Amino acid sequence: MIPKKAMVLAAGLGTRMKPVSDTLPKPLAKVDGKALVDHAIDRLEAVGVGDVVVNTHYLADQMKTHLAGRKTPALQISHEDALLDTGGGIAKALPLLGDDPFFAVNADAFWLNGPYSALRRMADTWDDATMDGLLLLHSTVDAYGYTGFGDFCCFAGDDVLRRRSEGEVSPWLFTGIQILHPRLFKDAPDGAFSLNVLYDRAIDAGRLHGAVHDGEWFHVGTPEGLEEAETYMNLRYAGNKRR
Repeated sequence: MIPKKAMVLAAGLGTRMKPVSDTLPKPLAKVDGKALVDHAIDRLEAVGVGDVVVNTHYLADQMKTHLAGRKTPALQISHEDALLDTGGGIAKALPLLGDDPFFAVNADAFWLNGPYSALRRMADTWDDATMDGLLLLHSTVDAYGYTGFGDFCCFAGDDVLRRRSEGEVSPWLFTGIQILHPRLFKDAPDGAFSLNVLYDRAIDAGRLHGAVHDGEWFHVGTPEGLEEAETYMNLRYAGNKRR
């Protein structure tokens, strides 16, 4: 079943996106003529998500004005006077997200679907009995603009995740796209904290799983990454229907 609610994480300072982010929130930077945050929200709406929560902090007035221009889906703002990081930001918004699993998407996550919608594939993969979190992963060698060593590994024979060990090179990076259950946040820290705290708990319990993306994914956290994504879209899809 497709989650009916989602959170888009859009409160960050966008430090690595300078100088673009000096005067513009990173989620409002454009690729293919559309703000990154709108790409993410459009993907969610396309699979049936009807309610989206967006957190704000840096240059929040710009974000609020931009989002006010959307008629659908139903949007709610979770403003953070002080940055709460990924975990704290979602924990603050939980009353708006309900009791069921929900999508959580980084506002600067930019991806193209493979043969099927990545979000729909994730929903089809979700198993409420065995999962507290399901992360969309992507091959490190096929990711545009990515130069890291990966984030997670899978145990042989299933999709249960473990962390990349120090000095190890993992085949998979985390795309910033996930399904989370509110129970993951039980006894979560107060205030600002990273989702990594909760990931580690779920890993220890064998309840953090991964699904591998079969389309393209772009690292757009820097001006160079943004330019690479824009170039790709111009070259590959000029005059063609977008997927």
